[in-house]
Amino acid sequence: MAVPGSGLAKGLAVTLRTMTKKTVTAQYPDVQPELPPRSRGVIGLFEENCTVCMLCARECPDWCIYIDSHKETVPAAVEGGRERSRNVLDRFAIDFSLCMYCGICIEVCPFDALFWSPEFEYAETDIHELTHERDKLRDWMWTVPAPPALDPGAEEPKEVAAARKAADKLAAAQAAEAAQAAEAAQAADAAHGADAAHGADAAHGADGAQAADAAQAAEAAQAADAAQAADAAQAADGAQAETRSAPDATPGPDAGPDSAPEGGQA
Repeated sequence: MAVPGSGLAKGLAVTLRTMTKKTVTAQYPDVQPELPPRSRGVIGLFEENCTVCMLCARECPDWCIYIDSHKETVPAAVEGGRERSRNVLDRFAIDFSLCMYCGICIEVCPFDALFWSPEFEYAETDIHELTHERDKLRDWMWTVPAPPALDPGAEEPKEVAAARKAADKLAAAQAAEAAQAAEAAQAADAAHGADAAHGADAAHGADGAQAADAAQAAEAAQAADAAQAADAAQAADGAQAETRSAPDATPGPDAGPDSAPEGGQA
């Protein structure tokens, strides 16, 4: 059973403790307050993740989210494929004069396009200016703090594991393509080197053959010249020898009748 007056005593105790503490004045706006990490200020939009599924607008209890979009036809990725249509976001606006910061839109978004931002300085003098369009919501997106770290024993999220697996597969494919390109370049360099070597050997062989032919022709010409010179010398020596061995049959001026040959007498 509670003692009568115990509640009053507890309240006075809190008052007495507060009275003994030093008063601290927040120097806002010169000094920004330190807000908790999960403070609910405004809602930031990550436009790239939005698929215009309209879940946030349908689940909002205040109907303060306005979305407009149109459809576009995407050509087939491969030849013979089927064309696809997709929703393109035209307008995404939130009326913060109606928003009650329940966070339902953030919870139901299946593609993580909406986030809480601790930004709270968005007061306006006109209530109509509290409806902020997607450009302003995107600017608030960059004030969203990083998510808290997972527990050491927690499992890796499936989305992160799938993204890492896809990135590893892409890196392996790029590495294989780079290796194939390097091997092809090396093979091409080796082929060019072999062709150059064969061409040089063929050129050296042709030059050697031409030099050998020229040498043989020169030797043959020299031999022919030497043979002709020897024949001419032999012919000249023979002519001189015949001239020396022939008798002088011409009679001199002092020759008389007695010098006639013996067979000339009657």
